[in-house]
Amino acid sequence: MSDREHPLVERDRRAVWHPYAPPIADPLFAVESARGATLRLADGRELIDGMSSWWSAIHGYRHPHIEAAVRAQLERLPHVMFGGLTHEPAVSLCERLVDLAPAGLERVFLCDSGSVSVEIAIKLALQYWHALGRPRRKRLLALRGAYHGDTFGAMAVCDPVTGMHGLFAGAFPEQCFAERPRCRFDEPCREEHTSELAGLLRAHRDELAAVILEPIVQGAGGMWFYAPEYLRRVRALCDEHDVLLIADEIATGFGRTGRMFACEHAGVSPDLLCVGKALTGGTLSLAATLASGPICAAIAGGEPGVFMHGPTFMGNPLACAAAGASLDLLATEPWRDRVARIEAALAAGLAPARALRGVADVRVLGAIGVVELSEPVDMAVVQPAFVAAGVWIRPFGRLVYTMPPYVVLPAQLERITRAICEVIEKTAR
Repeated sequence: MSDREHPLVERDRRAVWHPYAPPIADPLFAVESARGATLRLADGRELIDGMSSWWSAIHGYRHPHIEAAVRAQLERLPHVMFGGLTHEPAVSLCERLVDLAPAGLERVFLCDSGSVSVEIAIKLALQYWHALGRPRRKRLLALRGAYHGDTFGAMAVCDPVTGMHGLFAGAFPEQCFAERPRCRFDEPCREEHTSELAGLLRAHRDELAAVILEPIVQGAGGMWFYAPEYLRRVRALCDEHDVLLIADEIATGFGRTGRMFACEHAGVSPDLLCVGKALTGGTLSLAATLASGPICAAIAGGEPGVFMHGPTFMGNPLACAAAGASLDLLATEPWRDRVARIEAALAAGLAPARALRGVADVRVLGAIGVVELSEPVDMAVVQPAFVAAGVWIRPFGRLVYTMPPYVVLPAQLERITRAICEVIEKTAR
């Protein structure tokens, strides 16, 4: 039975709208179950997951420790409002996040998704300056090539030209943008690389609330890796001009680049930190925004004295229990060794792609491997080709990339990289 004929796919096409897709998605594949780094389709085929379900399932699927934590929590308290009430899973999780995060981040605001965690960071930055009696500071300075989410505040700080949200230009506040970092991860960062950003900070310091960026790795805006020294220079410039720094680690947090947080490559602490995706090991939706002590104190001491945000499912006990179990695994399992092994395998396995027609660049950092093409991929051709090769890879634009689970086996990694090279060779224009 073909995917087009599968009853679940046919039902889907009558009622479901998928992300970044027309009302009727095509191609579409019905998945029945998953375990470890493997997806099982409804027709019996098995695919090695090279995407970690959009970078979140770092421990693979159905890890028994996470499942046991969620099951035990379900029997006690599946959900309760977080306004005026608290519970052990949320308190424990927030304590652990403060301990793990870069120094100076003292308090955690829980939410439901990465985009919302960015919205919260932006609102905290604006309310901070309002509390200090400087309400003109309402703009953000972001980087070209950035991606921060799909809600309106997050869209406003995504790349204004090549980003995914050009359709909505003019519908949200106009922010400032500096050029994408030009210094690669393993290259020196010179003063000229931050000169435009420094000039924008000088010119707009009285109206800027914060600089927002993705530390070290720009994700869905281009999968670009830049030098840690660039981040150190941005931190210094923010300090010089008295501007907050927001670090969006939704994609990079919890080990993806080889460090617990990508900020650690540069040894810097932001004023606000956004996390999500891998927070629960890909089990349930949960995100968070961490804030520094001065931000907390300013908001508490200003008007109205409270932070004006409150998601209905904030601090959901099931999600917090899953996140706590995921952090248990990061504390007890050799994820750093695993990520280093993945990095070496991706570097070796994707190296042949450099010689293929239509390939513009190949880059690897931690458990992230990227092949950048000269022309956009044809998803109608490329997606089924990867499924036929036995792997799940979801390219976008000109990027064919993989971010596998940390538990992926060497033979599975070899199959992922071989499939990427073979599919590109057959389909690249």
